[in-house]
Amino acid sequence: MTSLAELDTPCLVVDCAKVAANAADLVPLATALRDAGNTVAGVMTHAGGSYDCRGDAALRAIAEQERSGAVHAAERLRAAGFEAAVVSVGSSPTAHFAEKLGGVTEVRAGVFVFFDLVMAGIGVCKLDDIALSVLTTVIGHQKEKGWTLIDAGWMALSRDRGTARQPVDQGYGVVCDLDDRPIPDLIVTETNQEHGVVAHRNGGKAPDLPIGTRLRVLPNHACATGAQHREYNVSISGRGSSSAWQRFAGW
Repeated sequence: MTSLAELDTPCLVVDCAKVAANAADLVPLATALRDAGNTVAGVMTHAGGSYDCRGDAALRAIAEQERSGAVHAAERLRAAGFEAAVVSVGSSPTAHFAEKLGGVTEVRAGVFVFFDLVMAGIGVCKLDDIALSVLTTVIGHQKEKGWTLIDAGWMALSRDRGTARQPVDQGYGVVCDLDDRPIPDLIVTETNQEHGVVAHRNGGKAPDLPIGTRLRVLPNHACATGAQHREYNVSISGRGSSSAWQRFAGW
């Protein structure tokens, strides 16, 4: 199985998200790349349309569409004399709902290991499956507005509002207790750089959370939130142990 990370340079991979598998210009494009001194290593795609799917059947269908399209594009290139060893597909929804991966050499899935609120909104997982959260502390109140203030703003949570176009808008994150149990209808409704506003999603009465209360916030997008931090503090439920995992940072 060949992955993008194993490729020698210089090489190019034809992006099937930009060039359709059946496009007339697929082989001419590969030929032009080869004639310019490049190695056409294969094809890759990302099933961005999976983020608009709802329900298991729709997710399974787009996963197969992604797989079959990439495989077909690679087969066309091979028939034209290109090695095209890499067939790389990716997206967290399709990674979980693909029923077969014949012909695929690599699956790239961003939030595959953590999940997040966007994945929950699509139906890929449930809130209880989300493994990543941001630990924060209540630092104040504006009771006349129904606000509880926390020390986690967009620098901690990110500005990602990926659930805004979904049936349930989760604001900047779902608020949980320390055991990651969501507090009913409590979300982070607003953020500035260092502080967040916690309130009832529909303007209803929020629970009284005294200053110093520790909370967890489930993120909209695990990648964007993780990128705001230098490391993951990892705890294993029921074992009472924790450790710090360094993460890659930067672009």
